[in-house]
Amino acid sequence: MSDIQTPVADLPDGVLAPDPGFARPADPATLHRVAAALRARGIEAEVLPDGAAARARVHELIPDGAHVYNATSRTLETIGLAQDILEQERYDAARAVLDTLDPATQFAEFRRGVASPQVVVGSVHAVTEDGQLVIASASGSQLPAYAFGASQVIWVVGAQKVVPDLATAFARIQRYSYPLEDARARAAYGMPSAINKQLVISGEMPGRAHVVLVEEALGF
Repeated sequence: MSDIQTPVADLPDGVLAPDPGFARPADPATLHRVAAALRARGIEAEVLPDGAAARARVHELIPDGAHVYNATSRTLETIGLAQDILEQERYDAARAVLDTLDPATQFAEFRRGVASPQVVVGSVHAVTEDGQLVIASASGSQLPAYAFGASQVIWVVGAQKVVPDLATAFARIQRYSYPLEDARARAAYGMPSAINKQLVISGEMPGRAHVVLVEEALGF
């Protein structure tokens, strides 16, 4: 992996190209070691072969009638889970209401809605080999539910997000996840993204959090 990223000609001014060294998926043996490390920290974890299996497994993990918020996630979008959550009828999709709120007049209601759902489903930007999870955000909207607000947390994590340690996790965010998210934000919202807030989860109360590690590259 290169130590320095520089802007390239076909990207907007100041935009960095993602470092391809952070796109290589970990092998299945490494994923199983990571799952064991997560379980040692109080986080349930399992390894599944592909996005389709992960999609089905998440639905199994969500209780009937639950109030569910799916955080913005390329991983969930890629495997079809974000749309599933909106369209199914077995539980209550928070976004069905939250996405209709007017930010100018109902932002406080939106803030409360994303901070404390019964179940939050999303992803992370890096997971260390010793079982620590790292999430970066521009707004921080998903972080309260991840850290404490939700009763149940489910993360779907692609194999390319495994890194040796926390230092490499932060490097991955800066040199891979951020450039890709920045490009997405510019296309979707007409404005750049930013690494404004970062959450490190080094342990959890047993039974609250569940990581589904997938043996393929998914998301940023």
